[in-house]
Amino acid sequence: MTERQKQTPRGSFPPYPWVWLGVSALVIALDWFSKQRMSEALELYRPREIFPWLNITLAHNYGAAFSFLSDAGGWQRGFFIVLGSVVSVVLLVWLLRLPRQEWRTGLGLALVLGGAIGNLVDRIQLGYVVDFIDVHFGGWHYPAFNVADSAITCGVILLLLDALLLGRAAKAGT
Repeated sequence: MTERQKQTPRGSFPPYPWVWLGVSALVIALDWFSKQRMSEALELYRPREIFPWLNITLAHNYGAAFSFLSDAGGWQRGFFIVLGSVVSVVLLVWLLRLPRQEWRTGLGLALVLGGAIGNLVDRIQLGYVVDFIDVHFGGWHYPAFNVADSAITCGVILLLLDALLLGRAAKAGT
């Protein structure tokens, strides 16, 4: 058995870097398309009810998660562009160097990378991130988010679950 065959278990997901880059590209495309569509169809900060617990509401986020630093006076745009660029490069290098058998990590990184780039494109082009998904319950509204944010969240959850599974596997093996 060759070293390559040992690294890629039979029946596992084909974790070639181009597959992960394709996942990231898909997230970027879905995010861009949804933001374009919502920006054309909605008025800023005017909610449209989809379900009793879900609205679509066009919002412009000049800050980071949960509008952190949104009223900082403008310097945050450059800061978040640099930060998003550095994080994206680090994730890309990590993804390209990832061993083939670590497909859960690859998928998680691809989702986070696609989401980071999706929001980075907004910051560069517009100076803010377009958000439109508004989940609420009993008068409480979760901060508006978008497809990129959803991909980042799912990717981070997958990375955390993978780390927990690896930690348990390592403990079971000792």
